[in-house]
Amino acid sequence: MSQLNEAIARYHKILESEPHRDLNWVRELQERMEAENLSSGGRLLCPFLRPNFVTQRQYDALVKAGEALISAMQRMQQTVLASPQLLSRMELLPAEKMLAAIDPGYQVPEVSSKFDLQINNGSLQVMQFNSDAPTGIAYSEGLADIFYDAPPMKEFRRRYNLTRVGGKKPFLSALQEAWKQFGRKPRKPNIAILEFRQVTGRSEFELFKEYFQREGYQAEIVSPEQLEYRNGVLRANGVEIHLIYRRISVREFLVRFDLTHPLVQAYRDHAVCVVNSFRSELMHKKAMFGLLTDEALTAKFPAAERKAIREHMPWTRLVKPGKTTYGDESIDLLEFIQQNREKLALKPNDDESDEPSFYGWEHDQASWERSVRQAQRSTYVVQERVAETRNMFPMMTYGHLEFKEMNVDVHPQAFLGKVSGCSTFLSASGTGGFSTSAGIAPTFIIDSKT
Repeated sequence: MSQLNEAIARYHKILESEPHRDLNWVRELQERMEAENLSSGGRLLCPFLRPNFVTQRQYDALVKAGEALISAMQRMQQTVLASPQLLSRMELLPAEKMLAAIDPGYQVPEVSSKFDLQINNGSLQVMQFNSDAPTGIAYSEGLADIFYDAPPMKEFRRRYNLTRVGGKKPFLSALQEAWKQFGRKPRKPNIAILEFRQVTGRSEFELFKEYFQREGYQAEIVSPEQLEYRNGVLRANGVEIHLIYRRISVREFLVRFDLTHPLVQAYRDHAVCVVNSFRSELMHKKAMFGLLTDEALTAKFPAAERKAIREHMPWTRLVKPGKTTYGDESIDLLEFIQQNREKLALKPNDDESDEPSFYGWEHDQASWERSVRQAQRSTYVVQERVAETRNMFPMMTYGHLEFKEMNVDVHPQAFLGKVSGCSTFLSASGTGGFSTSAGIAPTFIIDSKT
């Protein structure tokens, strides 16, 4: 039995032992989640009674892989911005191209970003990369603080060293570095968290606002409708804004507004620092995976980046008629897709679209061929299947302890290209769809005590 499996088995045994069969500790845990605003719409963010554990070796591997892949994506982004031919392969809207052409005023394309990956038998496989408004940073950190002192965890810590991997502090440091590179005053900028929904209850951006305020920053949550730009100054409700933490994707923004919006005017004039920049949307498109897995385009990339792409990134191509490469073979893409449904998925190029994803192994041949035809009518990519990681997690169901097999999506967080922190999303659905038992699990690095 591996170190990790042994640790999980030991934790589950602790839960079933006499001191913890009385589940009052669970109710106390859940009450603390409510008190710490770790719920949404009356539903706890974490319905699970065990954190997700990763070994130090696994964490080191995902740091190494993640940073190499981010470096490769940044290199490809620079290449794309300098090449109209490659830019056309990203399938951007005209307004997205115009926004991507604007220099954000700082050097690093992504101040914050997040991977969605699977850890399987020592291998790491990336499913997607999020660079518009990564979520889960504050939630996961808060959940880790709560679980760390839960009675079963206290007993578990007698045998194992546990390291929490929070992200709020490195994220704020990354914001400050972007502001420093932006080259404006004051030293501590007024921060606006840009979000469509002005909700009555608490949410993750409320946690960020409170954290920024505790650190001495003026911070407010604003919607795009509240912004006004006059005489070179961007304001919301009469308050000057220096830095915007953007939690709205470009696609969401463009559905409601055009390029005359005050935010775009201020951004174009370098009157406001926007994090992440509108340029970061290039990295968010799944077509970026298609460029990176085309070895003809990465042949001159550093060896470490090419190795990371080969080992951790699934083969991806835009769905369109024509020839391409798969490994060392030249293939007719549409014919290849139709003949290999068991190992392929069709996904929208942009996650913000309303288009569905199609997983070949869930379809018969006739249904799959219909899906391929539908994918050709919109902007889709075809992607090689990534094996799912599934593990047992305990939950309290109707007052009783129950174990459920969950799909485990690990989300390493990166700031200024450096991985620092990790969250985990669990779902009973094999393809990551909505489930009543889905939620966030805190993540700990685990190591046996000597």
